[in-house]
This record gives sequence, structure tokens and C-alpha cells, in this order.
Amino acid sequence: MKNITILGSTGSIGTQALSVAKSCNYNIVALTAGRNLDLLMQQIEKFNPEYVVISSETDAKLLQEKYPDIKVLWGEEGVETVASLDKNDIVLNSIVGIAGLKGTIAAVKHAKRLALANKESLVCAGSIVMPMAKQYGCEITPVDSEHSAMFQSMQSGKHGEIESVILTASGGPFFGKKAEELTGMKAADALKHPSWNMGNKITIDSATLMNKGFEFIEAIWLFDLKPEQIEVVVHRESIIHSAVEFKDGNVIAQLSNPDMRLPISYAISYPDRVEIPYRKLKLAEIGKMSFYEPDLETFGCLQLCMDSVSRGGNSGAVINGANEEAVKLFLNDKIGFLDIYNCVKYAYDNVEYIENPDINDIFESDKQARACVNKYIMR
Repeated sequence: MKNITILGSTGSIGTQALSVAKSCNYNIVALTAGRNLDLLMQQIEKFNPEYVVISSETDAKLLQEKYPDIKVLWGEEGVETVASLDKNDIVLNSIVGIAGLKGTIAAVKHAKRLALANKESLVCAGSIVMPMAKQYGCEITPVDSEHSAMFQSMQSGKHGEIESVILTASGGPFFGKKAEELTGMKAADALKHPSWNMGNKITIDSATLMNKGFEFIEAIWLFDLKPEQIEVVVHRESIIHSAVEFKDGNVIAQLSNPDMRLPISYAISYPDRVEIPYRKLKLAEIGKMSFYEPDLETFGCLQLCMDSVSRGGNSGAVINGANEEAVKLFLNDKIGFLDIYNCVKYAYDNVEYIENPDINDIFESDKQARACVNKYIMR
């Protein structure tokens, strides 16, 4: 029986992680949620955690009255507290955005394993998180389907034998379109992902290919890779989730139907594999698979992320903060689809560069990037 805490339990990854944890017969120590009080209460009834955290103090008081035997906390401090519990064997962090960074750091300092779905932790602060994980002996296993595929494929050889990795992308709902065709696209259009059922933020990031840019950065930190070792390939069928080429010319890929429960399961059960309900892959039904180079001119967010790697420093934090703000504005019909890239590029060019940021610099860079976005749209 392993003890697991899930940060962001009411989101898309969090809810699927709970179903996997139930299949694995893991003990749920703590759950954290944002504002979805009703779903959190359903999860409390079903999983009986020892701790719960919600963003609002008012909601926390309501929960404490309803569940007097559970320790109820609230806000960022509550998230850090449950991520730091000594009894945690595994902390799965599925909080969206830089809001998950403090939970990542707390888990790294105390948990045996961090199952990481919050890619922003490494995009913004990979230079801080990865050395810290080594210092505290915390194992980080990836939850993203692409990084899980790399992780599984890498088991076929030694790190020094890796020639390159192939990072696959679905291409999102706007694959094949040029900039002039994207001018009038609204949030409803961008949310029609062809393969995955995800939260709104990551679905928009998939439409701009910003999500693939973030995964490019994340792969460098997770697997100690050089940028030139990573090739991004658009694979519309989303069956090959990524692959690893070894020096002897062999390419090992991980294939499955698009189902986030599979990488979640591997991240929390590794090195074991546990049986969970899933739809079996039948290649004959798929018929064929296609591969394309990404359009870096139309989808400039991916190129910007690639460029930011050589710049380093606080660049990832700036791009992420600006993107979070711009996506929020887009979802609220305040800006157009192409403005997302323009906002991020403006922040990238104008926020002060810091070569060796500490954690306070990361959060300050995030704040400045958001302010830059709002300055850009008010021009």
C-alpha cells in the first residue's frame, strides 16, 4: 500500500489519477483543488483522504464543518503543507501553470517520488528543481504522455547510448492552416482538439504549439538532453507518443491509444506495471500513420521556446507567464488567436533578462511578463 497525494485533484489529470490510484489500491493521503468545491466533496466521499486543500478560506471553513475528521487547509500554504507530508510516498502534481511550482518544490524536498504533470515547474525553474531533486533524493517521473513515452523507451539502453529523441505532436485543431486563416479563430475553434480531451488551458497551448515548446524544454531538463538531440514531428493520429533513437540506429517508440491513464499509471507505479482498464491498440483499425514537420512560421510559439533554451536564465518563466496571461485573455475573447504569440514575444523581448535566477526571480519574472502582456494589448 503506497501513500499518494494529488495536487490538482479536480482537474483533468487529477480526476484520471484518482481512478488509476483506485485501480492500484493506493491510499489517498491528500487532495487539493482550486474552486471546484462540489467535485472535491465527491472525491472526499469516495476516497476519504486525511487532508484536503481548497483555494478559498470560506470554502475551507465549509468543508471543515462538513468533514470534522479531515484536516482542511486552504491556499498556497495548504498545498505546500500537504506536498511536504513525510508520509507521502508519491506526490502527483497536476496543478496547471506556475501555480504548481511551489508544490513541486515542497514535494521534491520531502517525497520519495514526484509524478510530474505540471510541466511549467521545469519550463520556469528547471535549473532550480532538477538539482534540488538530486540533492534531496526525490525521483521525478513524467506524467505527460510524450515524456512518459521517452522514459519508457529509454529503458532499452543507457543514457550515453541515446542519439536523439523524437517528440511527437498532434498538430492541434489548426494543423495545415496558415496565419491568414487563423485571424478570426475564436476559443471555441481552438478548443476542438483532434485527439485528446484536456483542460482549456492546455488545449489552447496545443493549438498554438506552445505546449510542444514547453515539452521541448521539459525534455531537456528531465532527461539531460541537448536541444539538438530533440526532433519535433507532427503525428496526427497520436498513437506514437514519442520515440528514442540509440547510437546503433535502433529507434524504440511507445504506442498506445490516446489515454492519459496509461502514462499516469506508469509514473506512479514504476518500475512495476499495474493493470488498469484501457482500450487495446489495434493497428489494423488505424490503417496508417502520418508524420510532418511542424510549421514554425505559422506557429511561432514553438520556435520561441526552442530559441529560449540557448538564452536560458529566466526566459522560460517569462514565456510561461506571458502565455498564461495571453491564453486567459483569449479564452475571454479579449484578444485574437494570433495575438497570443505577439503578446508572448513582446514580453520575451521586454522583461529584464536574469542569467541565474533564484526562485524569487522566477516569480517576479512571471509577474512582469503578465504586466507586459497587458501593456501590449493596451497600446
